Amino acid sequence: MLVPMTTVFTKIIDGELPGRFVYSDDEMVAFLTIAPVTQGHTLVVPRAEIDQWQDLEPEVFNRIMGVSQRIGKAVRMAFDTPRAGLLIAGLEVPHLHIHVFPAYSLSDFNIAGADPNPSTESLDEAQAKIKAALAELG
Repeated sequence: MLVPMTTVFTKIIDGELPGRFVYSDDEMVAFLTIAPVTQGHTLVVPRAEIDQWQDLEPEVFNRIMGVSQRIGKAVRMAFDTPRAGLLIAGLEVPHLHIHVFPAYSLSDFNIAGADPNPSTESLDEAQAKIKAALAELG
């Protein structure tokens, strides 16, 4: 019998791998991606290992979208950007995740253009800015 492997996101959520968290509750977490398209690129992830967004119960979908909206407001505030981008790609990791990021142009929606080696300082700064914006939003 095959047992499904824990996803990398579950390992981050469980503290087995490091993550720069900006939000956490009983059902959802949000942490910075290690390959941002723009500084502040955040992933909103359910704690439950759900692969496809279409498989969510409507109330869980509404919940993850609500958290994503809150993160979107925070990244706009934190980075003084005209838009917050939102993408559901799901090809990188078989664990549902919503990409929320400061968007300055349409090219920011190209995940293939992500920075594979952001600096520690850039990630730390983004985490601090988003957390401060979330605190200000209440």
